[in-house]
Amino acid sequence: MKNEKSRYLYQEAIKYIPGGVNSPVRAFKSVGLDPIFIDRAHGSRIHDVDGNEYIDYICSWGPLMLGHSPKALTEDIEKVIEKGTSYGVPSQVEVDIAKLIVKAYPAIDSVRMVNSGTEATMSALRVARAYTNRNKILKFEGCYHGHSDALLVKSGSGTITYGVPTSPGVPEDVVKDTIVAKYNDLENLRHVFKEHGKNLAAVIVETVAGNMGVISSTKEFLKLMRDLCTEYGTVLIFDEVITGFRLNYQSSVGHFGIHPDMACFGKIIGAGLPVGAYGGKQAIMDMVSPVGPVYQAGTLSGNPLAMYMGKKNLEILRDCPEIYVDLERKAKNLATGLRKAIHELGLDYTVNQVGSLVTLFFTTGSINNFDDVMRCDTSLFNKYFKSLLEQGILIAPTQFEGMFLSAAHTDEDIKHTINCCHHALKHAHDLD
Repeated sequence: MKNEKSRYLYQEAIKYIPGGVNSPVRAFKSVGLDPIFIDRAHGSRIHDVDGNEYIDYICSWGPLMLGHSPKALTEDIEKVIEKGTSYGVPSQVEVDIAKLIVKAYPAIDSVRMVNSGTEATMSALRVARAYTNRNKILKFEGCYHGHSDALLVKSGSGTITYGVPTSPGVPEDVVKDTIVAKYNDLENLRHVFKEHGKNLAAVIVETVAGNMGVISSTKEFLKLMRDLCTEYGTVLIFDEVITGFRLNYQSSVGHFGIHPDMACFGKIIGAGLPVGAYGGKQAIMDMVSPVGPVYQAGTLSGNPLAMYMGKKNLEILRDCPEIYVDLERKAKNLATGLRKAIHELGLDYTVNQVGSLVTLFFTTGSINNFDDVMRCDTSLFNKYFKSLLEQGILIAPTQFEGMFLSAAHTDEDIKHTINCCHHALKHAHDLD
């Protein structure tokens, strides 16, 4: 595998960009490699500057439901650019996509566009605090909600703790009202509400965690969360930045049948362009300026290019429900193939699959929370990753992410990937 151009670009990048990358996981540090630099992508394939081709299971970390540069999305983009790339005042396409999101997501009445998932979650929590006139929030171990100060926290022992800063630069006073509890633990959740329920402004949760590998909430966990939030007057926020319009067209509400009070979106509603959004019940969203007192603004919010791409993406997903059926079928085939390869090699690892998301965990037993994930053998994953990359398969360069499938992935892609994974598992265990 050639890498001279990528290596040169990386050496140039580190002179001008912290770590040479604009988001940490892109550095490939966790797998002991230098990053690859991409030249172009189409369909299920991505090509680096050295001419190497990969079947891509990162898919820009989720938004590319239709694959890279699908003609259905890009064919008229020049006309949109000719009309202007940013206005700073309203345009019709903002109304069109807001209407699409609200109609598709039965739990919300109104939605505000922002520019990233981090901005969406940060803003939703501010609104929830104002609406309830409370300060404390609850999040769960292993769930990532962006890099705003109040959410960059960890718990120390796997039990209920107040958050302590995960990153330098986050004052302890900022996270003192952030409580961290255990994912999928009903008793833990009951205890949190018994102690803090009257002071909890909001609970924020990934219904399917994506940043500790793919782990689904149980329906019982979400139902209890919903019941307790209703009982205590706490705002329930579903972080749908990954799951929104990926699990199905009704997102987590359609998948689990449980309604939050607010929801945060990103990725797919921009089809790969920078975008985010948060929405909620009308009484909650009426807190947002200029209707209400909660200030939140953004010069590029509702950018016409992002709104155009997102609108077309959502319309295609709405009008072609078979996309979701086919994506789940391919993801199940991939997960089944991985399990078969593991069994054939006499190994014992866990594969989780939810909708079009798949993770192979290098550990045994069921994977339901952060403690379970921490049992993974990351050194084995690193060998597995390197072998896949050399075979032209690109997955996230960390054990703690999922594989994202797109409509562009073919059955042949899946079959070839399973064969490559079989070889990579052999290589990781020196069984070649």
